[in-house]
Amino acid sequence: MKFTEEHEWLRVEGDHVVVGITEHAATQLGDVVFVELPEAGGEVAKDDEVVVIESVKAASDILAPLDGEIVEVNETLTDSPDLVNSDPLGEAWFFKMKVADLSALDGMMDADAYKDFIGA
Repeated sequence: MKFTEEHEWLRVEGDHVVVGITEHAATQLGDVVFVELPEAGGEVAKDDEVVVIESVKAASDILAPLDGEIVEVNETLTDSPDLVNSDPLGEAWFFKMKVADLSALDGMMDADAYKDFIGA
């Protein structure tokens, strides 16, 4: 897994990158009550706003961590946004992307660097 400074995690599965938010981010948000997902098939550029999360504390945007195409979204989150709190690193992934250059992941944090980043 790789991690961004925006508290997203990325996991490579074949030629796709799965994107979600970290446990730290889910805790900071509080109880998630709504998730608005992008449409599959759309092209996104790094830092485009692609997901909106609403919690009892705040609303937050999830940014595209890389340039690519959204190939699949996790529709389960539409009916069960609470998965973001209960399983942020597993079942609560937001979308899968096809990216042109997987080497863009090389500059991202690994788990140890992310722990240092959040002071854990």
